[in-house]
Amino acid sequence: MLIPLTRIQKLIGRRMLKSKQSKACFYLEAKADVTELMALRPKLRKSLGVRITTNAFYIHILGLAAQKYPLAVGRLQGDSITIAERINVGFAVNAPQGLVVPVVKDAADKTLPEIAREEKLLTDKARDNKLTLEEIEGETIALSNLGAYDIDSFLGIIPPPASTILSVGNVVATVVCREGEITVRKMLSLSVAADRRVISETYAAEFLNFIKDRLQNPQQVI
Repeated sequence: MLIPLTRIQKLIGRRMLKSKQSKACFYLEAKADVTELMALRPKLRKSLGVRITTNAFYIHILGLAAQKYPLAVGRLQGDSITIAERINVGFAVNAPQGLVVPVVKDAADKTLPEIAREEKLLTDKARDNKLTLEEIEGETIALSNLGAYDIDSFLGIIPPPASTILSVGNVVATVVCREGEITVRKMLSLSVAADRRVISETYAAEFLNFIKDRLQNPQQVI
């Protein structure tokens, strides 16, 4: 039985193969306690007048992290690293026509409610196959979230235009020891894949820890 590849499958396959062959990737993982964040989301919907998805938080915080650690949106060009002028977060959406990646432009300069509205609009357009070329171009850093598919953790492949991707798993109720007491907290697995030619392990660790800290202290980013 032969299953012909769609145009999108061919394109994604070529791009991902090119990335794996051309980037010297390494991977870091961490766990974030998002108990407060998950409790805060319903309250934000009332106070801000917009539904704040976890994806909106991830995009917002990823943009802020890249602003503080600009090598995350760097790219090797010859013997130099070029830092992107804009922090544009591409986020993967599983649409009927295949995987598509709409892009939130200038994510670090937008408020959480602005990103929430844009993320919903782009996701809906992706699933309706109505994204414009402008809405899928310009990615400088990537986000992949498989939490909705009940995946605890995974390692993403960096898209060719970028040097960094944040991969996010499912929020899992976990028994932990906190301040000497056993309790149940909502934990989230985070992983970063980075191009070692652009970013060192310690720099990427600081970048990932910034993301972890903001997720654990969501009031700081509202």
